[in-house]
Amino acid sequence: MAEVRLKNITKRWDNFVAVDNQSLDIRDREFLVLLGPSGCGKTTTMRMIAGLEEPTDGEVWIGDNMVNDDLPKDRDVAMVFQNYGLYPHMSVFDNIAYPLKVRGTPKAETDARVKRAAEQVELTAFLDRKPRALSGGQRQRVALARAIVRTPKVFLMDEPLSNLDAKLRVSMRAELKHLSRELKITTIYVTHDQIEAMSLADRVAVMRDGVIQQLGTPDDIYNDPANMFVAGFIGSPAMNLIEGSIKDGQFVTADSTPLVAVGSRDRANVVLGIRADDIEIGDPGKGDLDVEIYSFENMGENTLLTAQLGQQRVIARGERHLRKEQGEVVSIWVNAAHTYLFDNETGIRIRGDDDA
Repeated sequence: MAEVRLKNITKRWDNFVAVDNQSLDIRDREFLVLLGPSGCGKTTTMRMIAGLEEPTDGEVWIGDNMVNDDLPKDRDVAMVFQNYGLYPHMSVFDNIAYPLKVRGTPKAETDARVKRAAEQVELTAFLDRKPRALSGGQRQRVALARAIVRTPKVFLMDEPLSNLDAKLRVSMRAELKHLSRELKITTIYVTHDQIEAMSLADRVAVMRDGVIQQLGTPDDIYNDPANMFVAGFIGSPAMNLIEGSIKDGQFVTADSTPLVAVGSRDRANVVLGIRADDIEIGDPGKGDLDVEIYSFENMGENTLLTAQLGQQRVIARGERHLRKEQGEVVSIWVNAAHTYLFDNETGIRIRGDDDA
């Protein structure tokens, strides 16, 4: 097992900077997720760790070794990709065994390790089949077993669940979570899916434009976002971000509608963040503010109500039996204890200490 350390890593192609002077320490046996939108630098970061891209500047360390000049095969990492990369003419057994075969591992040891890896991903009954006879989830498990069988220092996983349907993604997330605890191998996982990140990670590094915006546990980034980008990227639905100002300790929307007491000094050009779960819905005239329903969605386990707030919209989550119609008027209550303030120009979080 091993730590992975990135020291002032930059990757540049001509004038385009994919990763910009980033440092990151990934702990031994940690499951770390690199999360962000397309083009944010997360896959490039992983490829530099794997040795598939060479850093323009900076150092990559795996354990006690700086591996900048090491070939991918010498870094003792195993990769699982979005496309499964299986050999169609080989059986499941032979696909899993391939990394051991090229290393000249004795047959008896290969057989034992393949069978053990197949057991861990519940593929024992499929070892004689060809990939074409498997479902998408089973093929992805073959790719996982092929990585597991090597017992590498580090797993690198690049959006491995993206090609699966929604139901399979849920079950595969559970399998990955279980495997990571069982194998105890340092894992770096790339995704744009914040639900995957929140459910799998020990820590999450949220990236944007080649820069890590925040590094923390899923609880940290959900409940204590460092800036407006993280606040708006994490959560389903995303956090409501409402433009306005603070006057006499009250947040006032851009349309001059008082919304909630925030206990902060007067400021212009701020953004109030509030999650859908922290807005209550009630009958007209009984809450902090009456609003018109822009849309209403029945999600099964709950409901989502989008309300028109002047020129802006706000989403509130209701209980599953709530039923409303577009155009109806309802009242909303905003939980002042769970609001966030951001500078609208810089996007940086405004905290209590900033008001001194």
